[in-house]
This record gives sequence, structure tokens and C-alpha cells, in this order.
Amino acid sequence: MSAAGWPGRVAILGSGTMGAGFAQLLALGGVPSAIADATPEAAEGAKARLLDATAAYAARGLVPEDSERAVEEHVTPCATIEDAVAGADLVIEAVPEDPELKHTILDAAERAAPAGAVITTNTSAIPIGDLGARRRDASRFLGMHWFNPPQWVPCVELIPTPATAPEHVEALSAFLVTLGKTPCVVGDGAGFVGNRIQFAMFREACRIVEDGLATPETVDAVVRSSFGFRLPFFGPFEIADMAGLDVYAGAYDALVGQFGDRLSCPPAITERVARGELGAKSGKGFLEHTPESARATATWRDAAYASLSRLLSELPDREA
Repeated sequence: MSAAGWPGRVAILGSGTMGAGFAQLLALGGVPSAIADATPEAAEGAKARLLDATAAYAARGLVPEDSERAVEEHVTPCATIEDAVAGADLVIEAVPEDPELKHTILDAAERAAPAGAVITTNTSAIPIGDLGARRRDASRFLGMHWFNPPQWVPCVELIPTPATAPEHVEALSAFLVTLGKTPCVVGDGAGFVGNRIQFAMFREACRIVEDGLATPETVDAVVRSSFGFRLPFFGPFEIADMAGLDVYAGAYDALVGQFGDRLSCPPAITERVARGELGAKSGKGFLEHTPESARATATWRDAAYASLSRLLSELPDREA
């Protein structure tokens, strides 16, 4: 449970891959959850599968040995949405990406949940404002986008609407930190931040295959072992600053020469280059840098990359 004791109980509406992952994560954090699905049998079956999965994780040393007991004690299948949300401080809707289905589930949850419960929707791309427009009390509603599998991926995007009470965002952020997550408060818009970038990259990957430059297997190998190798440690803006924004501008010139405006240099780069803001080497790019911070980042980067190389070499073969 979080340090402040909130939430004391969580309702999870939808017990598929994501919902079950939430339940497992909460159970291992000592937070009771109640899960509901389309039928009571589906919720019961989800808990049975979750117990099996947790036992398998424990056998592989991925979770503590007593994790199965924690799931047994803290996860309660419920027959209805109303049963699940009764007494809940936090509601997580986790049904498929169908706006009308989500509206139906959220409507039922809002009618039955305690007046002070925070109600969230886990969606990969549906704008939260669209789902919040029908809420009776929009002040306690926000988006909470987890990434699959939620037990392991740190980021959780929190997407408030203009009506969301700031204290709910703050409380949810603090709670996620106690679960070992990295809450990131972002603005509303289809795909939010993570999936907007991810799907843009995937569109270009498909075009590369269609153009005959590489097979899907080769694209995966290139991404995984080139810029993807950096991404556990640095985001795109810090990577660009380290490389040099003038270098990026030159690369965009080559890209736009062949592919046209769809790969033209962003004004955010050309404007900075024109001002002499080239990144770490000039002291300023998208971020601020000092000679000391640039050296420290490079030293840390080298150690991080070496550690990741060792980890990858030590992992068992995926075919085993």
C-alpha cells in the first residue's frame, strides 16, 4: 500500500492481459483489488490464470517466492461491476479499445462507486476528453495509460482533462511511485506521447520493408542494436543534443532530398541551429548543458552502454 494508505482498495474492470497485470502488480505491493469482467466466470478464471502465472514467475526468480500467496490474499473476483467498485478508492477501467464499451463500463462504475473514488481509463490512444465528456463528475476522472506488460514496463502516462482535480493527479502519481512506476503527466491527444511516437516509427518501418530496403527481421535487428540500444537511458531530445543538432539538420537535408516534406527537418531544429544552439557542444540545444554536465553524461553513458552489452550477452537464448 502507498505510504499515505491510499488507495485502500482498487477496482479493476476488465481482467484481460492488462487488467490481470494490474492485479498482480497491486497484490505484490500489498494493495487489495477487486476484478470484474463480462461474467463472474471470466473474473474467476482470470484469478486462476493469474495464480498460475505468478507461480511461474516465482519459479523463475522474477518475483518473490511468496508472491502466489499475495495474489491469493489480495485479488478478489467479483460477479458485477457494482460489487467490484463498492468501497473502492480507485477504479481502473481496462476493457478493449471500443469507445462505446468504455462509456458503458465507466457509466456503470461512476454510478456505483463511492463519491470520492478516482475513476481512470486505461486506453492506448482514445482521447481522454472524448471519454470524459460523458462523466457525471469529470473532476475525479483521468486517463492512465500503462504499457504492456504493466508488471514490468515502468512508464504510466497520466492524462488529466481540464476538469480533472489536480489533487487526484498528484495522489495517483505518488501512488504509482510506490509501485515502482514512472508516472508522466502528459497532455490529451490521440496516442498521447508514447504511442504517438511508437506508431510513427512503426509506419516508417513498414515503408522501409515495402521499399525493399530490408526485411522485417533486419529492421528489428537494426533498431534493437542501434538507436534502440540507447533508449533505455536517454530520450530523443537528449540523444539529439549529444549528437549535435547541426548533424541532425544535415541528415534531414539528405532525407528530404529523397523523401520530400514528410521527412523534412523540424523547425525546432533549424531555428536552434540558426541561433548557434547545437546541443551539448555549444552548451544549449533542446536542453541546457555545461562542460561538466556534458562530461558526466558521457562518462555515465559509456558505463551504461557497457553494462547493457554485458546484460544482453548473459541473457538466455530466446529459443531455449
